[in-house]
Amino acid sequence: MNTATKEKTLLLSKRGMKELKRSIASLTHDRQKAIQELHELDKMSDRDTRLNHLEKLARLDIIESQLQDKELALKSARLIPTRRARMQVAIGSVVDLIDTQGRIFRYMLVDSIEANPSDGRISIASPLGQNLLGKTVRDVIEWSAGLKPNRLQLVSIS
Repeated sequence: MNTATKEKTLLLSKRGMKELKRSIASLTHDRQKAIQELHELDKMSDRDTRLNHLEKLARLDIIESQLQDKELALKSARLIPTRRARMQVAIGSVVDLIDTQGRIFRYMLVDSIEANPSDGRISIASPLGQNLLGKTVRDVIEWSAGLKPNRLQLVSIS
């Protein structure tokens, strides 16, 4: 599948997912009712009935279009990650840390193979990386690099 046809993931809350499914069920019911009404109108042949038939066909077309859009949205929908999962440091997290002098440092936690501290990418296997994993905002991270102890406070995770 090329990128032009790749579907974008739609992130929904549990409530949003339920509402989307409820809307699809309602539209499916409305579609069935409109089809049934059309079949009943097909049995009649006067002019007013034909106009009513055209109106019902237009309504069915609108329902079909809305249903198709919502089913496509549901197909690409995923639940938003839980607040807890987003709020803990993990591989791939970008963290902002502040030292005792008020300097801010931004790092991305990566696997050792792509670590480059001068580029802001630190390994999860490094002393700082190991101490950051699982931490949440406002936690203090302490580690030693040689003889000098280090202390940073975690101020944000993205």
